[in-house]
Parts: sequence; C-alpha cells; structure tokens
Amino acid sequence: MRTRVPVPLLVPAILGLLFLILPLVGLLARTPWATLFERLTEPGVVAALRLSLLTSTVATVFCLVLGVPLAWLLARVEFPGRRLVRALITVPLVLPPVVGGIALLLALGRRGLVGQWLDQTFGISLPFTTAGVVVAESFVALPFLVIAVEGALRGADSRYEEAAATLGSNRWTTFTHVTLPLVAPGIAAGAVLCWARALGEFGATITFAGNYPGITQTMPLAVYQTMESGDLEGAVVLSLILLIVSVAILAGLRDRWLTAP
Repeated sequence: MRTRVPVPLLVPAILGLLFLILPLVGLLARTPWATLFERLTEPGVVAALRLSLLTSTVATVFCLVLGVPLAWLLARVEFPGRRLVRALITVPLVLPPVVGGIALLLALGRRGLVGQWLDQTFGISLPFTTAGVVVAESFVALPFLVIAVEGALRGADSRYEEAAATLGSNRWTTFTHVTLPLVAPGIAAGAVLCWARALGEFGATITFAGNYPGITQTMPLAVYQTMESGDLEGAVVLSLILLIVSVAILAGLRDRWLTAP
C-alpha cells in the first residue's frame, strides 16, 4: 500500500537531499578526468592514501580494544557517575577537532601531563609522529564506536546472558561466548563508523601530529596543503579518492550491519 507524502514534508525532504548531494555532484563535475590516472599515481598521493588507510585501520583496532569494554561497562554495570562518564565520552563528538588536538598536546605532548612522563621514562614522544596520527584519530573516532556498541548492548536480550550465568558461566565466558555474538552487528557498525571518521579526521591530526609528508600527512591534510598551494584540480582529485573510499566502504557494509531490522 502506497502512502501519499504530504507536500509540506516532501518539499523540505527533497531540498535536504539536494543540499547533501549537490556538493558531491560539484566535486564530480570539476574532476579532471583526462589527467586523473596520472595524478593518482603521484608519489605524494600514494603515500598519503597509504598512510590514511594504515592509521585509520590501526585507530579502529585500538578503539575496538578500548571501546567495546567501555560500552559494556556503561550498558551493563550500574555505578555512581555513569551519566557523567557517558557525557564525557561524547564530548569529542561536539568538541572542535582543533581544540581536541590542543588538548592532546597538553596531555600527551612532551611537556604534557602524561607525555612528559612517557618521554622521560620510556623515551616515547607521540606528537608529530605516525603514532600521534593514530592517537588523534582514535580520540575523535572512539565515541562513535562506544555509542553504537552501547546501543546494541542495551537492545540485546539479556535473558541469554542470564541463562549462561545460571549454567555456571563466569562473567568473562558469558561476555566472549554469549554477549559478543549477540552484539556483533552493532560492533561491526560501530567499527565502520569509527574507521570512516578516522579516515576523514583533520583538525586534531594537524594540531597534534603536524603535516609531514610520508610521516603524518594523511589524505585530508594532503587535500588542505594542495588547496593552499593553489592546485584546485589536485585537491579535487584527492577529495575524490576520499569520497570513493568512504562511499564504497559504507555502501558495501550498510545493508549488512547498519540497517535496522
């Protein structure tokens, strides 16, 4: 049965769709297709793309290791200040990325709260390194994973976990053999969103890790530098790569992991 859409809803819906699609159409229209392959094979482009894929993947793994237990804690354990903890976790979602980069410098820089100790004790310096890129991307992407996994945990049927407990399973066994399989789609969805957010991170990365080709220059930073140098076509090509990679990943996984039943 078809439902007639009221005009007051249809018009703004179409305008909203056009608002999102039109910039992408403009990007495709200005792409220098004749020289596209030549530009894609430039060493700087290949290096930036490789670094972006590497750091965003490592950041996603790091977020999974920390974020899944954190989401479980928020969803399954009652403790004082849980609302405050949840609010603090979501701060990077609304915090300007540049401010996040400054905060990371003050915490993990060579003279930061923790960074000074890392430098003096272990000789570890994170700013302006590839590891610093991973840290910056993880900082802005972790909330996406935690929110997705916590939502999946809250929506999961807890009776299976209770049944496992009555059969003698301890908390760890129940978590690994019952809880994780139940919320696997939510974890996958959170990981995809986390990876996509890390891939597109700019502000915190350039502030905390800098913009050094081959070391910290990811694709978004390469787009910025190319645009600043006056090479609009080069910036368009780099932007197109990010667009294609992001759309391919999200479109390929959305029907399986991101679509609500």
